[in-house]
Amino acid sequence: MKVVESMFPNARIPYGTWGSSYFPAWQASPLAEVNIGQFAGEAMANILGKRKVSRKELEYLVIGSTIPWHWKFWNGPAVASCMGQRIPGFQMEQACATGLSSVILAGSEVNSKSYDVAGVLTFDRTSDSPVGVFPERRSYRRTEVLADVWDNFNFDPSTGGTMMATAGLAARKYKIDKKEVDELTYLRYKQYFNAKNSGFLDKVLFSFDVLNVQGKSLGIISEDVGVREISLQSLNDQRELDTCVTSGTQTHAADGMATLLVASPAKSKELSSRPEINIEFIAKVDVRTLPGLMPEAPGMAVQKLLQRTGLTMNDMKVVKNHNPFAVNDAIFAKTMNYDWAKMNNTGCSLVWGHPQAPTLTRIIIEALEEAVDLGGGYVLVFGCAAGDVGTAGIFRVS
Repeated sequence: MKVVESMFPNARIPYGTWGSSYFPAWQASPLAEVNIGQFAGEAMANILGKRKVSRKELEYLVIGSTIPWHWKFWNGPAVASCMGQRIPGFQMEQACATGLSSVILAGSEVNSKSYDVAGVLTFDRTSDSPVGVFPERRSYRRTEVLADVWDNFNFDPSTGGTMMATAGLAARKYKIDKKEVDELTYLRYKQYFNAKNSGFLDKVLFSFDVLNVQGKSLGIISEDVGVREISLQSLNDQRELDTCVTSGTQTHAADGMATLLVASPAKSKELSSRPEINIEFIAKVDVRTLPGLMPEAPGMAVQKLLQRTGLTMNDMKVVKNHNPFAVNDAIFAKTMNYDWAKMNNTGCSLVWGHPQAPTLTRIIIEALEEAVDLGGGYVLVFGCAAGDVGTAGIFRVS
């Protein structure tokens, strides 16, 4: 394996200190009824307990969320209190890139030797997203109303376009064929269900009993609610909402949380369930492409990342991405001369949904777990984000 210098030589991700909830589709589970910040904090404490890691080990908490939640003003410290550990914290928000950026921020804090152990906790609830009323003197009504999830999906203030329009525009630019996109999507569902049936997802996902304010159970979150097996014919039969985009070849909004720890090398060995495993930060970049071409941005980020590290796609043991549109993967494969069948072996957000902030965190967790199963190597994770942004990061498992 080619050796590349770590971007954070004093920081590691201790194996086996991570976990994620399942991601039920919006409005489809008890998570639609709770304060997601409180749920996430309590869920992180639950995961750490099951991983046999004392929450008292944490000195700092990086949280990531993109949708306003009750008491968000108090952000990290409030969520830490829900976790049962009175520590300081910081909130990171960068649309769908939040998960990777939060992990990098925690790595930076530990690498600077400010802390020995920092927690990363990302979460979002797209269900019943808040509606805000904003003073706006330029408006004839003197106020403007924003429905946080719906309006942001449907309007880019830089272009006036929708998220979906970026997929159609990019598909036309790269002359992507709907037949390929349908076949790609069908494979992604097969990959997910193969991972589920093999027990792989049980290594990284946890079930949670959701309680109401009286402490009574609202139900158990024990699956990615809304995900069901599909046929290639059903994908072929779906009407195009834009070029190469159908309801079946794009993701769906969801609710959920995902967490992991970052620690100094010595502390990482102490906390890890398998201290012989070493997980390093190698590099991370963001790029921004031309207006309305979001699906091409992840490939551009990966190209820049490979150029800066001297690595190639052949050096990557695991390749996994956030792909709200199947078009993303088709464009990536075409521009990188890479076989899309070799990506996302254990599932991806195209299938299991898109709660925004925790999406890339779950992708990182699954990718690292897969790399461990394969005996180590470089792990490439990447994805797109609002504003025609692409993000990409490389980790090394040894």
